[in-house]
Amino acid sequence: MIVIYKRLVITFWLAKNYMAFTHHNGERPSPAQCYNKLNAAGDALYVIGGKWRLRIIIALSEGHKRFNEIQRAMNGISARVLSNELKELEINGFVTRKVYTDFPVSIEYELTPYSDTLSPVIESLINWGEMHRERIMHSEKTEEKAPTALAEIL
Repeated sequence: MIVIYKRLVITFWLAKNYMAFTHHNGERPSPAQCYNKLNAAGDALYVIGGKWRLRIIIALSEGHKRFNEIQRAMNGISARVLSNELKELEINGFVTRKVYTDFPVSIEYELTPYSDTLSPVIESLINWGEMHRERIMHSEKTEEKAPTALAEIL
């Protein structure tokens, strides 16, 4: 109980002193508000985070897909990882799994209407990723042009 209390105290202290939101107007958020926002961000990252989940959602956005079609569309994902990620997406309500009992049995995965709520998130991530890539590429070019201390000595 003491450990949990100490963690909460440390979390609130960090939130109060270091987690101020830079783009807010008016009063600074309370530690409880910061903590709630951090929890919400953590929940969102848990659901869509990782290397594959958003890529699977994007691959499924083209319509109904079978397991092997999804795996072929995503280079480098193993069958086991894809299976686990699809289960997690199904549990969180982003994907439905339809089993057709014809011969041979086939299974298709499809996005739910709830997955459409991720569209602004995906668009924002893409925009930020493009901006970040450009920034990194620009800074690498600047570093290449700038003479190093070793070059000046020689």
